[in-house]
Amino acid sequence: MASNPFTTCLWFDGAAEAAADYYLSVFKDGKRGRVGLYPEGSPGVAGEVMVVEFEINGQKFVGLNGGPQFPFTEAVSFQIHCADDAEADYYYEALTGDGGQESACGWVKDKFGLSWQVIPAGAIELISDPDPGRAARATAAMMKMKKLDVTEMRRAADAG
Repeated sequence: MASNPFTTCLWFDGAAEAAADYYLSVFKDGKRGRVGLYPEGSPGVAGEVMVVEFEINGQKFVGLNGGPQFPFTEAVSFQIHCADDAEADYYYEALTGDGGQESACGWVKDKFGLSWQVIPAGAIELISDPDPGRAARATAAMMKMKKLDVTEMRRAADAG
């Protein structure tokens, strides 16, 4: 049985070190770890960065420069549960800026193509309300949004 928490390995096409630095600039509770270089005789170019370790908000990551074979897809995303609208705005803007892009329902892609869900406080409670009508109205409102607006979701939930 494993005694250590999971580490998420993110596959990059030569940008693992730049990605680690970027995530450490966006998420203030982070630190950079070891960097491993490709050795002679390996699949990569000897002396170039193969892996870089970093940690953000207590989650360990390894960025691997594996090549172009496996780009990120929306099938995997990271959720950022925000304490308030200001925190949600910060992450939404930081992750869509500099080449990132908005998607739907609070999802964004950062400039490396990694998907994130920026979730303001109260959003999950609204879409999982025990009253199915309220939950349905909040969810219907959310489905029309790019950036989540909890005030508007609440207004829709209450409109029943």
